[in-house]
Amino acid sequence: MSSVARYLKKHTEALVKDVGVEAACALTGKSKATLGRYYSDYDEHADRFMPIDTVAALEEAASYPHVTSALAELKGITLHFDQERRNSRKEGGVNSDVIALSQRFGMLMAEYHQSIDDGVISANEAKRLLKETLAIQKVLIDIKLHLEDETAV
Repeated sequence: MSSVARYLKKHTEALVKDVGVEAACALTGKSKATLGRYYSDYDEHADRFMPIDTVAALEEAASYPHVTSALAELKGITLHFDQERRNSRKEGGVNSDVIALSQRFGMLMAEYHQSIDDGVISANEAKRLLKETLAIQKVLIDIKLHLEDETAV
């Protein structure tokens, strides 16, 4: 079995176990044996993978999108996961987004100034900087979505 196949099967197993085997069976209408074959590393199951609609159903119930994340990583794409669903729209518009962007940028610069004070950015400081960078990215996506809404009229 290829390393990619093993990697996907490992994440498929994590997805099923995150949801719970019994709950996964109920959600998908598949048996424990069938779900087990999707992440089995035995040679006779090497070419069996979970169908995408089954993955989607389980990831909706899971605490983390295990398989989607694994697929993204295999392609060199980084995902940022948060609990907010993209289907729920935030109130406000571009103006409030620009204000939020300015505030987040100020927080990033404050974190950077504090981190670089001793000339070295530690692992914890890098994590805090990454957190602020991801928050800015999220605000930029909100701006993009609001601008797309305004041009769709």
